[in-house]
Amino acid sequence: MGREEMTAYKKPTVEISEVEVVLRKHFSSDVTGMTPLEGGGNISTVFSFTSFDKEYVIKFCDLAGSFETEKFISTLLSSQGIPFPLCLELGNFKSLNYIISEKINGHNLNSCSYEQQHRMLPEVIQILTRMNHVKLGTTKGYGMINLSGNGTYNSWMEHIIATHAEDLADGFWEGWHSLFKTSCLEKDVFDECYNRLLAYSTYNEPHRYFIHGDFHQYNILSNGQRITGVIDSNGKYGDFLIDLATLDWHIKTHLKLDVVQRYQNYQQEMGITLPNFKERLIGAKYYNGLIGLRFYAKMGWNDSYFELRDELLSLI
Repeated sequence: MGREEMTAYKKPTVEISEVEVVLRKHFSSDVTGMTPLEGGGNISTVFSFTSFDKEYVIKFCDLAGSFETEKFISTLLSSQGIPFPLCLELGNFKSLNYIISEKINGHNLNSCSYEQQHRMLPEVIQILTRMNHVKLGTTKGYGMINLSGNGTYNSWMEHIIATHAEDLADGFWEGWHSLFKTSCLEKDVFDECYNRLLAYSTYNEPHRYFIHGDFHQYNILSNGQRITGVIDSNGKYGDFLIDLATLDWHIKTHLKLDVVQRYQNYQQEMGITLPNFKERLIGAKYYNGLIGLRFYAKMGWNDSYFELRDELLSLI
C-alpha cells in the first residue's frame, strides 16, 4: 500500500437498499427518485430522494456527533432568513450517523458558466454578509460550534492552539502529527505558517460572529439566474473574514476574479466598518491555510497542497 493510500480518508459506503431501510422509519409513503449525490462534502455520503413531491437529502457519516451541530446551525440560519437546508431528522444506522434535510434546488455554483458566476457574485457577497451577521442570541464561546450551540473555547486564540494540538481526540484529525512522516506535510513549513497565524490572529481575536467555515462555489447553490441556497456549514464563532478568505481563495483559483475589493465596497455601502481589515484577512488566510495544508496532505491531494503552501509562504 502506498503512502497516500495509508493516510487518505475514505467516505463510508452505503448501499441504496440500506438507505431505503433508514427512510422507512421516517416516511410512511413511497420514497422515489433515490439518487447518490457526488458533491456532498468530503466526509459524508449523500443521497437525494422525493416523498409527496417534495425533495429531501440524507447524509451519512461515520464520525461521531457529526450532525447534531448541523441541526443547530440549520435552525439558527433558516430561522433568520438565510437559505440553508432545514434539518428534519437525525439518527443512527449501524456504525453511521445520518441527517435528513429539505433539499434546496439548484446546482453548485461552480457548475455555472464564468458569465453566470460573475453576474451572481454580488448576490453571493450579500448572502455571505447577511449570514455572518445573524443574531447569535445567548450563545457564547469561540471556535467550533458544539452540540449545545456554543463555541467550544473561551477565546479565538484558545481555539487556534487547541485545533493544532498534537493529541486531538477528533476522529478525523486524531494523530495528525503522523502526517509529517506519512504524507507531503512539511513540518518546517507548517511551523512557520503556524507562528505567522499566532501573530496575526491577535487582530481576529476581538470579533465574534457566525462563520460558515466552508463558504465557496461547491457549497453555494444556484439555478443559473440567482443563488438558491447555501449548504454544508462547518460552523464556528469568530471573525467573519475567515469566510471571505475561503471565498477569495476559490474565486481566484476558479474565476481569476478579485472578490476582496467587491466585498469591501459592499460593506461600505451597508455601513459596516472593517477595522484592521488587511491584518485580519491575513490572519484568516493563515487560519484557513493551515486547515487546508493538513486536509490536502491527509487526502493525498499533493498538487493542491503545494499550490496552497506556496501561496501561504508568499503572503507576507
